[in-house]
Amino acid sequence: MEKYYTTGQFAKMAGVTLRTIRYYDKIGLLKPSYILENGYRQYCNKDLITLQKILALKELGFSLEEIYPLIIDNDKESFKESLKLQTSLINQKMNHLNNLKTTIKSTEKILEHEQISWEKIIELINLTNNDENIIQQYFNSQNLSSRIYLHDHFSINKESWFEWLFHQIDFSHVYQLLEIGCGNGKLWEYNSYNLRNREIFLSDISEGMLEDTRKKLGNEYNYIVLDGQNIPFKNCFFDTVIANHVLFYLQDLNLGLSEISRVLKDYGTFYCTTYGRNHMKEIIMLVKEFDSRIQLSKNNLVDHFGLESGKNLLSPYFKHIELKRYDDYLIVDDAKALMNYIMSCHGNQKEYLGYRLKEFQAYLEKIIDENNGIKITKDCGLFICKK
Repeated sequence: MEKYYTTGQFAKMAGVTLRTIRYYDKIGLLKPSYILENGYRQYCNKDLITLQKILALKELGFSLEEIYPLIIDNDKESFKESLKLQTSLINQKMNHLNNLKTTIKSTEKILEHEQISWEKIIELINLTNNDENIIQQYFNSQNLSSRIYLHDHFSINKESWFEWLFHQIDFSHVYQLLEIGCGNGKLWEYNSYNLRNREIFLSDISEGMLEDTRKKLGNEYNYIVLDGQNIPFKNCFFDTVIANHVLFYLQDLNLGLSEISRVLKDYGTFYCTTYGRNHMKEIIMLVKEFDSRIQLSKNNLVDHFGLESGKNLLSPYFKHIELKRYDDYLIVDDAKALMNYIMSCHGNQKEYLGYRLKEFQAYLEKIIDENNGIKITKDCGLFICKK
Protein backbone atom coordinates (compact mmCIF):
# COMPACT_ATOMS: atom_id res chain seq x y z
CA MET A 1 0.00 0.00 0.00
CA GLU A 2 1.34 3.42 -0.99
CA LYS A 3 2.38 5.60 1.92
CA TYR A 4 1.48 9.29 1.87
CA TYR A 5 3.10 12.24 3.64
CA THR A 6 1.94 15.72 4.50
CA THR A 7 3.82 18.63 2.93
CA GLY A 8 5.73 19.16 6.18
CA GLN A 9 6.63 15.47 6.55
CA PHE A 10 7.71 15.28 2.92
CA ALA A 11 9.89 18.39 3.20
CA LYS A 12 11.52 17.17 6.43
CA MET A 13 12.16 13.69 5.04
CA ALA A 14 13.79 15.15 1.92
CA GLY A 15 15.80 17.72 3.86
CA VAL A 16 14.38 20.76 2.09
CA THR A 17 12.36 23.69 3.39
CA LEU A 18 8.59 23.69 3.50
CA ARG A 19 8.75 26.90 1.49
CA THR A 20 10.61 25.11 -1.33
CA ILE A 21 8.01 22.33 -1.60
CA ARG A 22 5.17 24.85 -1.58
CA TYR A 23 6.87 26.93 -4.27
CA TYR A 24 7.42 23.90 -6.53
CA ASP A 25 3.74 23.03 -6.05
CA LYS A 26 2.68 26.60 -6.89
CA ILE A 27 4.61 26.73 -10.17
CA GLY A 28 3.59 23.19 -11.17
CA LEU A 29 7.09 21.73 -10.98
CA LEU A 30 6.23 19.20 -8.26
CA LYS A 31 2.53 18.74 -7.65
CA PRO A 32 1.37 16.48 -4.80
CA SER A 33 0.17 13.01 -5.73
CA TYR A 34 -3.08 13.45 -3.83
CA ILE A 35 -5.15 16.37 -2.52
CA LEU A 36 -7.65 15.74 0.29
CA GLU A 37 -11.14 17.26 0.27
CA ASN A 38 -9.99 19.84 2.80
CA GLY A 39 -7.23 20.94 0.39
CA TYR A 40 -4.32 19.34 2.29
CA ARG A 41 -1.50 18.17 0.03
CA GLN A 42 -0.15 14.62 0.24
CA TYR A 43 3.04 13.29 -1.32
CA CYS A 44 4.17 9.71 -1.89
CA ASN A 45 7.52 7.96 -2.32
CA LYS A 46 7.45 8.39 -6.12
CA ASP A 47 7.43 12.13 -5.59
CA LEU A 48 10.89 11.72 -4.06
CA ILE A 49 12.15 10.65 -7.50
CA THR A 50 10.85 13.87 -9.04
CA LEU A 51 12.30 15.94 -6.22
CA GLN A 52 15.72 14.30 -6.59
CA LYS A 53 15.74 15.15 -10.30
CA ILE A 54 14.75 18.75 -9.62
CA LEU A 55 17.38 19.33 -6.93
CA ALA A 56 20.16 17.56 -8.85
CA LEU A 57 19.48 19.34 -12.13
CA LYS A 58 19.19 22.68 -10.33
CA GLU A 59 22.57 22.05 -8.68
CA LEU A 60 24.07 21.21 -12.07
CA GLY A 61 23.00 24.58 -13.44
CA PHE A 62 19.62 23.99 -15.11
CA SER A 63 17.01 26.71 -14.74
CA LEU A 64 13.59 25.70 -13.39
CA GLU A 65 12.16 26.40 -16.85
CA GLU A 66 14.63 23.94 -18.37
CA ILE A 67 13.85 21.28 -15.76
CA TYR A 68 10.12 20.92 -16.54
CA PRO A 69 10.41 18.61 -19.58
CA LEU A 70 13.08 16.49 -17.85
CA ILE A 71 10.85 15.42 -14.97
CA ILE A 72 7.52 14.70 -16.63
CA ASP A 73 7.94 10.95 -15.94
CA ASN A 74 8.81 9.56 -12.51
CA ASP A 75 8.96 5.82 -13.14
CA LYS A 76 12.00 3.58 -12.64
CA GLU A 77 13.24 3.77 -16.23
CA SER A 78 13.05 7.56 -16.43
CA PHE A 79 14.85 7.76 -13.06
CA LYS A 80 17.64 5.54 -14.39
CA GLU A 81 17.99 7.78 -17.45
CA SER A 82 18.06 10.86 -15.25
CA LEU A 83 20.83 9.35 -13.10
CA LYS A 84 22.86 8.61 -16.25
CA LEU A 85 22.45 12.22 -17.35
CA GLN A 86 23.43 13.51 -13.91
CA THR A 87 26.53 11.29 -13.87
CA SER A 88 27.58 12.42 -17.35
CA LEU A 89 27.20 16.11 -16.53
CA ILE A 90 28.98 15.73 -13.19
CA ASN A 91 31.91 14.00 -14.93
CA GLN A 92 32.10 16.85 -17.45
CA LYS A 93 32.03 19.43 -14.68
CA MET A 94 34.71 17.55 -12.73
CA ASN A 95 36.96 17.46 -15.80
CA HIS A 96 36.32 21.14 -16.33
CA LEU A 97 37.15 21.98 -12.70
CA ASN A 98 40.31 19.85 -12.80
CA ASN A 99 41.47 21.71 -15.90
CA LEU A 100 40.65 25.01 -14.21
CA LYS A 101 42.57 23.97 -11.08
CA THR A 102 45.61 22.95 -13.16
CA THR A 103 45.59 26.29 -14.99
CA ILE A 104 45.31 28.22 -11.72
CA LYS A 105 48.27 26.31 -10.25
CA SER A 106 50.44 26.90 -13.30
CA THR A 107 49.53 30.61 -13.25
CA GLU A 108 50.56 30.79 -9.58
CA LYS A 109 53.97 29.25 -10.41
CA ILE A 110 54.52 31.72 -13.25
CA LEU A 111 53.72 34.65 -10.95
CA GLU A 112 56.42 33.50 -8.51
CA HIS A 113 59.16 34.00 -11.10
CA GLU A 114 57.80 36.27 -13.80
CA GLN A 115 55.48 39.19 -14.44
CA ILE A 116 51.78 38.65 -15.08
CA SER A 117 51.14 36.41 -18.10
CA TRP A 118 48.16 37.93 -19.89
CA GLU A 119 47.84 34.79 -22.02
CA LYS A 120 47.27 32.80 -18.81
CA ILE A 121 44.70 35.35 -17.62
CA ILE A 122 42.80 34.95 -20.90
CA GLU A 123 42.99 31.16 -20.55
CA LEU A 124 41.57 31.41 -17.01
CA ILE A 125 38.72 33.63 -18.18
CA ASN A 126 37.84 31.21 -20.98
CA LEU A 127 37.97 28.18 -18.68
CA THR A 128 35.84 29.90 -16.03
CA ASN A 129 33.26 30.89 -18.63
CA ASN A 130 33.15 27.43 -20.24
CA ASP A 131 31.32 25.90 -17.26
CA GLU A 132 28.06 27.35 -18.60
CA ASN A 133 28.70 25.72 -21.97
CA ILE A 134 28.33 22.21 -20.50
CA ILE A 135 24.59 22.70 -19.94
CA GLN A 136 24.15 24.55 -23.23
CA GLN A 137 25.90 21.72 -25.07
CA TYR A 138 23.53 19.23 -23.46
CA PHE A 139 20.52 21.16 -24.74
CA ASN A 140 22.03 21.61 -28.22
CA SER A 141 22.60 17.87 -28.49
CA GLN A 142 19.27 16.90 -26.91
CA ASN A 143 17.27 19.30 -29.07
CA LEU A 144 18.93 18.07 -32.24
CA SER A 145 18.32 14.43 -31.24
CA SER A 146 14.62 15.12 -30.57
CA ARG A 147 14.16 16.69 -34.01
CA ILE A 148 16.02 13.92 -35.83
CA TYR A 149 14.12 11.22 -33.87
CA LEU A 150 10.74 12.50 -35.03
CA HIS A 151 11.79 12.40 -38.69
CA ASP A 152 13.60 9.05 -38.41
CA HIS A 153 10.69 7.23 -36.78
CA PHE A 154 7.60 8.74 -38.39
CA SER A 155 8.59 9.65 -41.97
CA ILE A 156 6.76 7.88 -44.78
CA ASN A 157 9.72 8.05 -47.16
CA LYS A 158 11.87 4.99 -46.44
CA GLU A 159 14.99 6.85 -47.56
CA SER A 160 15.77 9.19 -44.67
CA TRP A 161 16.62 12.85 -45.20
CA PHE A 162 20.31 12.30 -44.43
CA GLU A 163 20.54 9.27 -46.72
CA TRP A 164 18.82 11.21 -49.52
CA LEU A 165 21.07 14.24 -49.03
CA PHE A 166 24.22 12.11 -48.98
CA HIS A 167 23.23 10.47 -52.27
CA GLN A 168 22.85 13.90 -53.97
CA ILE A 169 26.54 14.70 -53.45
CA ASP A 170 28.73 14.04 -56.49
CA PHE A 171 31.73 12.41 -54.81
CA SER A 172 33.58 11.98 -58.11
CA HIS A 173 34.64 15.63 -57.71
CA VAL A 174 35.20 15.65 -53.94
CA TYR A 175 38.79 16.07 -52.78
CA GLN A 176 38.53 18.94 -50.30
CA LEU A 177 35.10 19.22 -48.66
CA LEU A 178 33.79 21.52 -45.93
CA GLU A 179 30.53 20.98 -44.06
CA ILE A 180 29.36 24.10 -42.24
CA GLY A 181 27.29 23.27 -39.15
CA CYS A 182 27.76 19.50 -39.10
CA GLY A 183 25.85 19.15 -35.81
CA ASN A 184 26.10 15.57 -34.57
CA GLY A 185 27.63 14.33 -37.85
CA LYS A 186 24.48 12.45 -38.86
CA LEU A 187 25.13 13.01 -42.57
CA TRP A 188 28.35 11.01 -42.40
CA GLU A 189 26.85 7.95 -40.75
CA TYR A 190 25.80 6.96 -44.27
CA ASN A 191 29.30 7.38 -45.71
CA SER A 192 29.99 4.69 -48.29
CA TYR A 193 32.91 6.41 -50.01
CA ASN A 194 36.60 5.78 -49.50
CA LEU A 195 37.99 8.80 -47.66
CA ARG A 196 41.54 8.05 -48.79
CA ASN A 197 43.07 11.02 -50.65
CA ARG A 198 40.11 13.15 -49.59
CA GLU A 199 40.19 15.93 -46.99
CA ILE A 200 36.82 16.33 -45.30
CA PHE A 201 36.46 19.16 -42.78
CA LEU A 202 33.47 18.99 -40.44
CA SER A 203 32.76 22.27 -38.69
CA ASP A 204 30.34 23.61 -36.14
CA ILE A 205 30.07 26.74 -34.05
CA SER A 206 29.70 24.54 -30.93
CA GLU A 207 32.95 23.05 -29.68
CA GLY A 208 31.07 20.55 -27.50
CA MET A 209 28.92 19.35 -30.39
CA LEU A 210 32.03 18.93 -32.52
CA GLU A 211 33.74 16.88 -29.81
CA ASP A 212 30.71 14.56 -29.64
CA THR A 213 30.88 14.15 -33.42
CA ARG A 214 34.59 13.34 -33.25
CA LYS A 215 33.90 10.61 -30.67
CA LYS A 216 31.22 9.12 -32.91
CA LEU A 217 32.93 9.32 -36.31
CA GLY A 218 36.60 8.96 -35.39
CA ASN A 219 39.71 10.62 -36.76
CA GLU A 220 39.29 10.08 -40.49
CA TYR A 221 37.72 13.53 -40.63
CA ASN A 222 39.12 16.95 -39.76
CA TYR A 223 37.18 18.92 -37.15
CA ILE A 224 37.18 22.69 -36.80
CA VAL A 225 35.16 25.22 -34.79
CA LEU A 226 34.09 28.05 -37.09
CA ASP A 227 31.38 30.57 -37.86
CA GLY A 228 30.02 30.35 -41.40
CA GLN A 229 30.43 34.12 -41.68
CA ASN A 230 34.20 33.87 -41.14
CA ILE A 231 35.78 30.79 -42.77
CA PRO A 232 39.52 30.58 -41.95
CA PHE A 233 40.67 29.04 -45.24
CA LYS A 234 42.37 30.58 -48.26
CA ASN A 235 40.57 31.43 -51.48
CA CYS A 236 39.48 28.56 -53.76
CA PHE A 237 40.47 25.88 -51.23
CA PHE A 238 37.41 23.58 -51.39
CA ASP A 239 35.78 21.85 -54.32
CA THR A 240 32.65 21.08 -52.24
CA VAL A 241 30.87 22.98 -49.45
CA ILE A 242 27.75 21.72 -47.63
CA ALA A 243 25.39 23.71 -45.40
CA ASN A 244 22.51 21.51 -44.23
CA HIS A 245 19.74 23.66 -42.67
CA VAL A 246 22.30 26.27 -41.63
CA LEU A 247 22.05 29.39 -43.81
CA PHE A 248 18.84 30.68 -42.20
CA TYR A 249 20.70 30.91 -38.87
CA LEU A 250 23.40 33.24 -40.22
CA GLN A 251 23.00 36.77 -38.91
CA ASP A 252 24.51 38.20 -42.10
CA LEU A 253 23.51 35.85 -44.92
CA ASN A 254 25.31 37.81 -47.62
CA LEU A 255 28.55 37.73 -45.64
CA GLY A 256 28.17 33.96 -45.20
CA LEU A 257 27.48 33.37 -48.90
CA SER A 258 30.39 35.64 -49.84
CA GLU A 259 32.72 33.59 -47.62
CA ILE A 260 31.44 30.30 -49.04
CA SER A 261 31.91 31.57 -52.59
CA ARG A 262 35.41 32.79 -51.73
CA VAL A 263 36.69 29.45 -50.41
CA LEU A 264 35.00 27.45 -53.19
CA LYS A 265 36.97 26.62 -56.35
CA ASP A 266 35.70 27.95 -59.68
CA TYR A 267 34.39 24.52 -60.68
CA GLY A 268 33.24 23.71 -57.14
CA THR A 269 29.76 22.83 -55.90
CA PHE A 270 27.81 24.26 -52.99
CA TYR A 271 25.03 22.10 -51.51
CA CYS A 272 22.63 23.94 -49.21
CA THR A 273 19.28 22.89 -47.79
CA THR A 274 16.34 24.71 -46.29
CA TYR A 275 12.59 24.54 -45.63
CA GLY A 276 9.54 25.90 -47.41
CA ARG A 277 6.70 27.86 -45.84
CA ASN A 278 4.50 24.78 -45.35
CA HIS A 279 7.12 22.76 -43.47
CA MET A 280 5.64 21.25 -40.26
CA LYS A 281 2.72 23.69 -40.46
CA GLU A 282 0.40 21.32 -38.57
CA ILE A 283 2.64 21.48 -35.50
CA ILE A 284 2.39 25.28 -35.45
CA MET A 285 -1.40 24.99 -35.67
CA LEU A 286 -1.50 22.43 -32.83
CA VAL A 287 0.41 24.56 -30.37
CA LYS A 288 -1.49 27.71 -31.35
CA GLU A 289 -4.79 25.96 -30.66
CA PHE A 290 -3.50 24.92 -27.25
CA ASP A 291 -2.06 28.36 -26.38
CA SER A 292 -2.12 31.22 -28.89
CA ARG A 293 0.85 32.93 -27.19
CA ILE A 294 3.31 30.23 -28.24
CA GLN A 295 5.85 31.01 -30.96
CA LEU A 296 8.00 28.01 -31.90
CA SER A 297 10.66 30.22 -33.45
CA LYS A 298 11.86 33.65 -32.41
CA ASN A 299 12.31 34.42 -36.09
CA ASN A 300 10.61 32.92 -39.12
CA LEU A 301 13.61 31.09 -40.57
CA VAL A 302 12.18 30.67 -44.07
CA ASP A 303 11.82 34.45 -44.35
CA HIS A 304 15.60 34.66 -43.96
CA PHE A 305 16.42 31.81 -46.36
CA GLY A 306 13.70 29.46 -47.60
CA LEU A 307 12.85 27.33 -50.62
CA GLU A 308 10.76 30.14 -52.07
CA SER A 309 13.44 32.83 -51.77
CA GLY A 310 16.62 30.74 -51.90
CA LYS A 311 17.36 30.98 -55.62
CA ASN A 312 17.18 34.78 -55.66
CA LEU A 313 19.42 35.00 -52.59
CA LEU A 314 21.99 32.59 -54.05
CA SER A 315 22.05 34.03 -57.59
CA PRO A 316 24.51 36.90 -56.91
CA TYR A 317 27.12 34.29 -55.94
CA PHE A 318 26.35 31.30 -58.20
CA LYS A 319 25.53 31.08 -61.94
CA HIS A 320 23.88 27.66 -61.99
CA ILE A 321 21.34 26.81 -59.28
CA GLU A 322 19.20 23.67 -59.26
CA LEU A 323 16.49 22.95 -56.68
CA LYS A 324 15.68 19.36 -55.70
CA ARG A 325 12.76 18.69 -53.37
CA TYR A 326 12.59 15.84 -50.87
CA ASP A 327 9.21 14.08 -51.06
CA ASP A 328 7.99 13.09 -47.60
CA TYR A 329 5.51 13.64 -44.77
CA LEU A 330 5.07 12.35 -41.21
CA ILE A 331 2.37 10.27 -39.54
CA VAL A 332 3.00 10.72 -35.82
CA ASP A 333 1.28 8.43 -33.31
CA ASP A 334 3.53 9.10 -30.30
CA ALA A 335 2.55 12.15 -28.23
CA LYS A 336 5.77 12.09 -26.18
CA ALA A 337 7.99 12.17 -29.27
CA LEU A 338 5.96 15.03 -30.75
CA MET A 339 6.06 16.93 -27.47
CA ASN A 340 9.85 16.50 -27.26
CA TYR A 341 10.17 17.90 -30.78
CA ILE A 342 8.04 20.91 -29.89
CA MET A 343 10.04 21.56 -26.72
CA SER A 344 13.27 21.44 -28.77
CA CYS A 345 12.28 24.44 -30.88
CA HIS A 346 13.92 27.85 -30.49
CA GLY A 347 10.84 29.80 -29.43
CA ASN A 348 9.00 30.68 -26.21
CA GLN A 349 7.24 27.32 -25.76
CA LYS A 350 9.06 26.47 -22.51
CA GLU A 351 7.61 29.59 -20.91
CA TYR A 352 4.02 28.62 -21.68
CA LEU A 353 4.16 24.82 -21.81
CA GLY A 354 6.66 24.02 -19.05
CA TYR A 355 4.23 23.86 -16.14
CA ARG A 356 1.47 22.39 -18.36
CA LEU A 357 3.39 19.56 -20.01
CA LYS A 358 1.17 16.73 -18.73
CA GLU A 359 -1.91 18.64 -19.85
CA PHE A 360 -0.28 19.30 -23.23
CA GLN A 361 0.68 15.63 -23.62
CA ALA A 362 -2.94 14.60 -22.89
CA TYR A 363 -4.11 17.14 -25.49
CA LEU A 364 -1.81 15.60 -28.13
CA GLU A 365 -2.82 12.04 -27.17
CA LYS A 366 -6.51 12.93 -27.63
CA ILE A 367 -5.87 14.31 -31.14
CA ILE A 368 -3.78 11.26 -32.06
CA ASP A 369 -6.49 8.87 -30.83
CA GLU A 370 -9.26 10.70 -32.66
CA ASN A 371 -7.34 10.80 -35.97
CA ASN A 372 -5.26 7.60 -35.82
CA GLY A 373 -2.16 9.76 -35.79
CA ILE A 374 -1.28 13.28 -36.89
CA LYS A 375 -0.23 13.93 -40.49
CA ILE A 376 2.51 16.54 -40.69
CA THR A 377 3.69 18.19 -43.90
CA LYS A 378 7.38 18.17 -44.76
CA ASP A 379 8.50 20.85 -47.17
CA CYS A 380 12.26 20.80 -47.59
CA GLY A 381 14.79 20.63 -50.37
CA LEU A 382 18.30 21.09 -51.66
CA PHE A 383 19.90 23.81 -53.77
CA ILE A 384 22.86 22.57 -55.86
CA CYS A 385 24.92 25.62 -56.80
CA LYS A 386 27.89 26.10 -59.13
CA LYS A 387 29.95 29.24 -59.64
